[in-house]
Amino acid sequence: MLDHKTNKLLCKVDADTPMGQLMRRYWQPISAVSELSRNPLKSIRLMGEDLVLYKDLSGNYGLVDRHCPHRRADMKFGFRETCGLRCSYHGWLFDNTGACVSQPFEETDDLKGRFKEKIRIKAYPVEVKGGLVWAYLGPDPVPLVPNYEPFEWENGFIQIVFSEIPCNWFQCQENSIDPVHFEWMHSNWAAGQTGDTKSYAPTHLKVDFEEIEHGIVYKRIRADTNEANPLWTVGRNCLWPNSLFTGNHFEWRVPIDDRNTLSVGWFYNPVPQDMRPFKQDEIPSWRSPVTDAQTGEWITSHVMNQDFAAWVGQGEMADRSKEHLGRSDRGVIMMRKRFLDDLERIKNGQDPKAVYRDLATQGRIDLPIFDREYLATGPTRAEVNDPNFKNARYFKKFIYQVGQPEAIWADYCAAMGTT
Repeated sequence: MLDHKTNKLLCKVDADTPMGQLMRRYWQPISAVSELSRNPLKSIRLMGEDLVLYKDLSGNYGLVDRHCPHRRADMKFGFRETCGLRCSYHGWLFDNTGACVSQPFEETDDLKGRFKEKIRIKAYPVEVKGGLVWAYLGPDPVPLVPNYEPFEWENGFIQIVFSEIPCNWFQCQENSIDPVHFEWMHSNWAAGQTGDTKSYAPTHLKVDFEEIEHGIVYKRIRADTNEANPLWTVGRNCLWPNSLFTGNHFEWRVPIDDRNTLSVGWFYNPVPQDMRPFKQDEIPSWRSPVTDAQTGEWITSHVMNQDFAAWVGQGEMADRSKEHLGRSDRGVIMMRKRFLDDLERIKNGQDPKAVYRDLATQGRIDLPIFDREYLATGPTRAEVNDPNFKNARYFKKFIYQVGQPEAIWADYCAAMGTT
């Protein structure tokens, strides 16, 4: 368990905190390309900073302070132009580097004036990868956006899902290194709610954890598997610093501030062999609710919604001084120690774990892939039509989060050749 001081050290992400400085050394997914296509100007809160994300009329992305440095007007109401965002209050124009490039009245009143050269708005780099819009809030030199192998996969239906979770990001990420929770939170959920203990899922017999370059891999053996099963031979990835990769999807836990987290899910499903070649013009994205609009109760009908309920149940910021960790929590302990080591590394002027700078060797990041052959080749039509096919769940309504729009479900069915 952690004392109160260390617990807060690991949780707080404001710019003047050690963990905030660490997390700012990583690119964070904050939106989707398709989201900016629908709404090219939106307010963003990221690691305690209030910002505005936009796509200008030239198609360039920018991320700037929520408030104009002139009179603190809200840049959410700014005008998008060919080279940036113009404040709607007095017309000052800023490019995506933060430079002030136009001050209409000042330039008219003083033709020789260079006042605009003295003015900047806080601005951060933005890049696109995998249909996601990424932001970097850290110091120079700016590292590479991680180009994970799945971002280059073809012939698959991809969708991106966002949810806002009212709790600290760190307890969300600890879920990424917790294999035993699958047995109880997901596999046993329905039986547990009805009291049908005879229907409980096979129990875990063995778990193991291995640190790799990109994070920590966890492996597990259940009563219905053995050491030849991919759950043990491949495992799943707790990616550094705040992501989970299970083989066909990513989940990022992006800190909004100390008490709120943006869940970003990236889901890939290979289309059947008889529907190839397949290409999406744009990766769809949508927002998933976490509570029922009528009752206010937490939604627990879908896999990730069950996780959300568990995280929030730990409190806005989990009090780890009251924990009693067991043998299944070895991965959690490894993760906490690694973060504490990383804080020492940046204090000594070194890069923390999984900061990528070498394009030659890190241009594409290959990961341990669960079910790699299926993801590469896709199912046959016979497998799609077989209700006992091991991946049959992917031909039913979206299982991970509630609220998938009907239009996206219809596009998915069309891509799969199903109804």
